[in-house]
Amino acid sequence: MNLLELRQQFEANKRIYESAKLVFHGVEGFDVYNPSIPFEWNGKRYIYGRVEKRDEWARSWVRLFEQSGPDEWTAVPDTMIYQLEDPYISVVNKQLVLGGTHVRFNQGQLDTFYGYFYKGHDLHDLCYFTTGPDYMKDIRLVELRNGKIGVFSRPRNEEIRKQYGSESLVGFTIIDSLDALSPEVIENAPNINGLFRKDEWGGCNQAYLLESGKIGVIGHICYAQGDQATYMNMSFVLDPQTNQFSDLKIIGTRPCYPDGPAKKAHLNDCAFTAGIEMRPDGKVNLYSGIGDTEAGRIVIDYPFEGEGAIVTL
Repeated sequence: MNLLELRQQFEANKRIYESAKLVFHGVEGFDVYNPSIPFEWNGKRYIYGRVEKRDEWARSWVRLFEQSGPDEWTAVPDTMIYQLEDPYISVVNKQLVLGGTHVRFNQGQLDTFYGYFYKGHDLHDLCYFTTGPDYMKDIRLVELRNGKIGVFSRPRNEEIRKQYGSESLVGFTIIDSLDALSPEVIENAPNINGLFRKDEWGGCNQAYLLESGKIGVIGHICYAQGDQATYMNMSFVLDPQTNQFSDLKIIGTRPCYPDGPAKKAHLNDCAFTAGIEMRPDGKVNLYSGIGDTEAGRIVIDYPFEGEGAIVTL
């Protein structure tokens, strides 16, 4: 079944229990989109968001927001602002790790982009500690039960298209500590074979250790038709011992979220995944950027049924 057929099957059978937009205060005149997942730190609830003007591209900042109401978030004053895109967070060895994409220009032209990583216990004073490989977005970390760290990569280039047919791959490797995270380690992560078909692409957006010992991945999966790019929310389960995946499925599409504008016409069908959080009723909140202008939340069934609950270390 190709991705278009998989999408049609999802749309015919989807169960969306709630659908809402996130509202961001304190950054009037700017869009906030492609956020991290919400997280709790020192008794407060936060989210990082990508902040950018509607008519600008690759000139964004990442800011910290504190929850101020249901689906409402307010910019935290006097805290660090990062010249990054598409923030993501993980908790490793009891400290917060923040990542995002830094875009580098040379004489007004796009030169390259790569991931920056920060860590620490103080949200207002995170320390930069490493950089990812050139031209690679969507590097994600997950702490494993033995204290080691799973690392997801996402190489995407013309050589990959020629060799595999798909526009990108997802790789996975395990390191002993954050000190071992380097561009070389990320670049050489073994590929997870078979995730994407010809002309498809995608990546891991958030990873979760499951009671089964496997890793639940919430990501994005994409295809293009003419000038239209389609980004969808997806999930799969990875066995970290074998690097084999299972249960790849679509869990959200742009029509699942409230209507809204797109930054450019070709992004009308874009839902760029953030991740999930568990709810008291056993379902999950799925967060996503929508249209490269806004962020949304939908409520769906837990996508890793049969693998046990998410483990918090």
